[in-house]
Amino acid sequence: MKQILLVALAGISLAGSAQTHDGGYPITPVPFTSVKVTDSFWGQRLKASREVTIPLAFSKCEETGRYENFVKAAHPNSDYKVEGFSFDDTDVYKTIEGASYSMQTYPDKKLDKYIDSVLTIVAAAQEPDGYLYTARTMNPQHPHEWAGSRRWEKVEELSHEFYNLGHMVEGAVAHYQATGKRNFLDIAIKYADCVEKAIGDKPGQLVLVPGHQIAEMALCKLYLATGQQKYLDLAKFFLDKRGHTARKDAYSQAHKPVLEQDEAVGHAVRAAYMYSGMADVAALTGDTGYVHAIDRIWENVAAKKLYLTGGIGATNEGEAFGKNYELPNLTAYCETCAAIGNVYWNYRLFLLHGESKYYDVLERTLYNGLISGVSLDGGGFFYPNPLESTGQHQRQPWFGCACCPSNICRFIPSLPGYVYAVHDKDVYVNLFMSNTSDLKVNGKSLQLAQSTEYPWNGDIRLNATPKGKQDFTLKIRIPGWVRGEVVPSDLYTFSDGKQLGYSIKVNGEAVESGLEKGYFSVSRQWKKGDVVEVHFDMEPRTVKANAKVEADRGRVAVERGPVVYCAEWPDNDFSVLGVLVNRKPEFTFERKPDLLHGINEIKTSAQALNYDASGRLTVKDVTLTLIPYYAWAHRGKGEMAVWLPQEVNAVRTSVPGE
Repeated sequence: MKQILLVALAGISLAGSAQTHDGGYPITPVPFTSVKVTDSFWGQRLKASREVTIPLAFSKCEETGRYENFVKAAHPNSDYKVEGFSFDDTDVYKTIEGASYSMQTYPDKKLDKYIDSVLTIVAAAQEPDGYLYTARTMNPQHPHEWAGSRRWEKVEELSHEFYNLGHMVEGAVAHYQATGKRNFLDIAIKYADCVEKAIGDKPGQLVLVPGHQIAEMALCKLYLATGQQKYLDLAKFFLDKRGHTARKDAYSQAHKPVLEQDEAVGHAVRAAYMYSGMADVAALTGDTGYVHAIDRIWENVAAKKLYLTGGIGATNEGEAFGKNYELPNLTAYCETCAAIGNVYWNYRLFLLHGESKYYDVLERTLYNGLISGVSLDGGGFFYPNPLESTGQHQRQPWFGCACCPSNICRFIPSLPGYVYAVHDKDVYVNLFMSNTSDLKVNGKSLQLAQSTEYPWNGDIRLNATPKGKQDFTLKIRIPGWVRGEVVPSDLYTFSDGKQLGYSIKVNGEAVESGLEKGYFSVSRQWKKGDVVEVHFDMEPRTVKANAKVEADRGRVAVERGPVVYCAEWPDNDFSVLGVLVNRKPEFTFERKPDLLHGINEIKTSAQALNYDASGRLTVKDVTLTLIPYYAWAHRGKGEMAVWLPQEVNAVRTSVPGE
């Protein structure tokens, strides 16, 4: 069935046991419904998503009038004042999407019934020809100020009509896959058909592209769910016409045709969604031009525009990529939605190319710049994720522009779908977390059980339970941080001269293998009870940035395994912005099970520099305490820094009273 083919798309793995598809990505993910996470690190986050984040998002949709917008659209009135944002509808769609993923793993009849009640309201707001955009429909005479006087008039600017379509389709397909019900899917199909009739190259149609990309990804999903070629054609149309319409600015990646682009520019979320859509269309059509373009752009990001935390989008102005090597810390934007988009994009590049470097970036983003966007209890959110703070950032329970909280809603429940992938007789182990899983390898059933305390230590145990004896190759990703590579470029390098090692044992006996595309391959005839033991050396490491990154000159960062660390004010009784790290620091680390839901804390000797009241420089020996970056801002407002001075000229000091 076409709906099963969805497992290859959108950074999610949908329900169903089939892992083969017609004409899609060469590598097939293992659906997240086939992977049961038992991990304490990720299990806690999945539980918080299910019990806190998703219910909170639904309640905020109610409190902030997002449901009311649909009620008003069902009964239009020229007296209605259209408020909020033109894309507020999408918060409803995204939350339903996340709840649908959650229900596939944790069935919930009450939640299912609640979603149906919401969809009744949504359906009533849809116009007879399928158009559904409450920012216009509730008051057609005086629509939202971003909407324009008629349909599609401002779709390349701020109306977000196609953006709303994209998130509607994403949510509808997820809901259909979770429940088997068509109530949301039929709404989405009607709107997609409305757009498809209006937009195109045929006489009477309009040649327009989305102002904010995501419809491209979504339409690929709808094509796979329905088998209707017209949706894939529309996705490709949106990409091929970009740069050929009235909109030709870099902010929306319309400065040149997509096939000619070679640098990440403009709004980071729009960009990452577009690159992901290009990968989807390429996989489904065989158009390698798209692949060449996103490969070039990826090289630009990995070498010049990627934060150590995996964040993308350096500037507040336009929530956009900056210039090459423009990576400020205090003003870093690094929107949570952009981190999610970066995961989507790198995930797809792995499915195309089978290279571990994409998962190296994905993992870095996941453990740092993505989960930093949601509090440990699941009830507070960041929009930007800076790498330095003077106390100006705190997580909020919601935002007027709530794209990040609702995006977290839909991402976290899909996480188990990123762990494994399959290609013929190859089984990729891409992420390390305790889980039990059911796979199909070359048509045969295979159970894998993974146990580990990753990311706190580098020991992973894999128990294989094939059905009978099976020949397959287990391909274990050896992370870049183990191999001495911070990122797949010279943007960041380890500065401590250490060399970490790794080992692989099968049934207690060491095995050797060369690395291919970053993977250690173990090929054999597997039987029930076979055990693979993986060990990665894991030590605190210092990292320096390329000298062209002005913001990080004279500074180092500290990471251990996949986790980037930071210094935060509650753990240090001195200014963490005025500290000087030793040239050859030595580190100790300690497990803190009761701190910040359980972390490994790192300590090192340092010097705190400051000025006294007379302006005299003072130096004090101190112990610098570091915590994982993702866990900062849970204990009040204050200073935080990822990049720590190692040169005196990089220290920030202040005179008392100034």
